[in-house]
Amino acid sequence: MDVVTGAFSYTGRAIAEDLLRRGRPVRTLSRRDAPCDPLAERIERAELQFRDERALRKALAGADTLYNTYWVRFAHGATTFDGTVENTRVLLRVAREAGLRRVVHVSVTNPSLDSVLPYFRGKAQVEEDVGASGLRWAVVRPTLVFGPRDILVSNIAWGLRRMPVFPVAGAGRYRVQPVSVEDVARICVDVGESDEDVVLDAAGPDTLSYEELVRLVAAAVGSRARIVHLPPGAVLALARVTGALRRDVLLTRAELAGLQGELLVSTEPPLGTASFRSWVAANGESLGRGYVSELARNFRPYDPL
Repeated sequence: MDVVTGAFSYTGRAIAEDLLRRGRPVRTLSRRDAPCDPLAERIERAELQFRDERALRKALAGADTLYNTYWVRFAHGATTFDGTVENTRVLLRVAREAGLRRVVHVSVTNPSLDSVLPYFRGKAQVEEDVGASGLRWAVVRPTLVFGPRDILVSNIAWGLRRMPVFPVAGAGRYRVQPVSVEDVARICVDVGESDEDVVLDAAGPDTLSYEELVRLVAAAVGSRARIVHLPPGAVLALARVTGALRRDVLLTRAELAGLQGELLVSTEPPLGTASFRSWVAANGESLGRGYVSELARNFRPYDPL
């Protein structure tokens, strides 16, 4: 039995599906029930919560490996990065007490304790906590994750389908290195089967400028939008307006800084094999047909922890 946090969400779902294909029983720790989800009949579910450690220990009992995808994109309401770090410490400690062999933690490329960006600084702190957990451990660091109904690429496509003008912050030459969610899952499960303590980047084979990524998506969906370069402040203002209309958070200042700082690029040889260029061309017909809401996916179905 393996435990996956967030199997009814995105990266956790891909990991759970990969484990099932390999014949591994799966239990998810999830902050919401999803009885209509196609995975619901194939996996066990327990609540992901950090207040009742006895219940959390029971939810982890009998498991071999914990695949941890628990994190937040941004602070919202009572949910903060510091709180998420503390919650993860509870999860790791209880996992050790429950007798698990191994934890595979999903992080991000280029985390740093000195980062001015709370997302990357918090990720670095959790990596240190994973290494000190007393479990055998692996840290997998994805770059920009793409796949069906991801957040970033899907909503770029959504905007390109509907807007006459699509803004790119600054010159748009800052690089990204997209990796498929299936590749991330495969890398996590592969490393979960070993006993080695290791840090691995999960990056795809294509490195693109951000503008090149946008233009590839535009071509795939048949967009006639004019791609224009605007100052970062203007792009963020437009994102706030669109986010308000969609009752969502489209893009944060910190996320834009991470993109422009090329933090979603790896210096290691790519472990991912799926080409973003090929994927976006093959999926253009369906890409961006609907908006994908971060708040609806990861905040509204449950009370903040």
